[in-house]
Amino acid sequence: MKEAYLYEKLEQKKVRCNLCNHRCVIKEGGRGICGVRENRDGVLYSLVYDKVIAAHLDPIEKKPLFHFLPGSTSFSIATVGCNFKCKFCQNYEISQMPRDYNRITGELISPDTIVEYALQNGAKSISYTYTEPTVYFELCLDTARIAVQKGLKNVFVTNGYMTEECLKEIYPDLHAANVDLKSFREQFYRELCGARLKPVLRSIEVMKSMGIWVEVTTLIIPGYNDSEGELKEIAKFLASLDPNIPWHVTRFYPTYKLTTPPPTPVGTLQKAREIGLEQGLKYVYTGNIPGNEGENTYCPNCKKLLIERYGFYIRRFDLKNGTCPHCNTEIKGIFVE
Repeated sequence: MKEAYLYEKLEQKKVRCNLCNHRCVIKEGGRGICGVRENRDGVLYSLVYDKVIAAHLDPIEKKPLFHFLPGSTSFSIATVGCNFKCKFCQNYEISQMPRDYNRITGELISPDTIVEYALQNGAKSISYTYTEPTVYFELCLDTARIAVQKGLKNVFVTNGYMTEECLKEIYPDLHAANVDLKSFREQFYRELCGARLKPVLRSIEVMKSMGIWVEVTTLIIPGYNDSEGELKEIAKFLASLDPNIPWHVTRFYPTYKLTTPPPTPVGTLQKAREIGLEQGLKYVYTGNIPGNEGENTYCPNCKKLLIERYGFYIRRFDLKNGTCPHCNTEIKGIFVE
């Protein structure tokens, strides 16, 4: 347990958490929406600072990040808890544990130890992932600062609901992020996630302006966010920020509280990829369908195959100093360290 960062004390021993855009006002003895931040006698504490629920060595492509140190591994950690209530969450067993089971558990692993594990395993980065890094921000920030001193990079896999104050605190030590842009409709966010769209869009904008490498993922759910109109809106928004933002359109499988829709048809993902390219994005990837050509990186100029992937693994890598060897077009990303 650790006193929280970025909160303010209010009257009658209430506190306001300023880490995410819920900005929960929490009474004494209460917890925030995430379920892992508790007000004790007018002081806000993180209940998960010393409780790591998952720690794995992953390919960076699993995040997914395709233009950030491709082929490297990332030591990936999480605690329980999330500030969203997504009915389609793929990691609901840990993200919703405090809410569904009133339980907080995990292993005591210090920031120094996390960094040491990453180095021992040959990782090039540490990823804060699986649940939502914003809700275990204290652990993220303390670990990230040590990681940078040891030559490691830091990655957020996030729903993008953090406040600008939160981003300003972490950005000097945050090198890349994959942001879930789940829909382009407020109703979707409100009804399926218990959140709002606009703060997510703002986070993507702010991260880009800070120089953080950003990739975006949209899980395509049949009947919910798969219309051509909505996909065009997402692609247009991203292209307006930077046509070099990689957009991952990934396959949904029934899970948790959303079991009625079928798995996303492959044709829908291929159409989403076409839409993204038509709207000006240079790199659009299909996900959760290993072997599909949409996993590969092609030169946006000469269209030659540059990086061939199968799932999370690279079969062929033809970039030279971050450029296409056929036409010398720069491929945006962080490829050489």
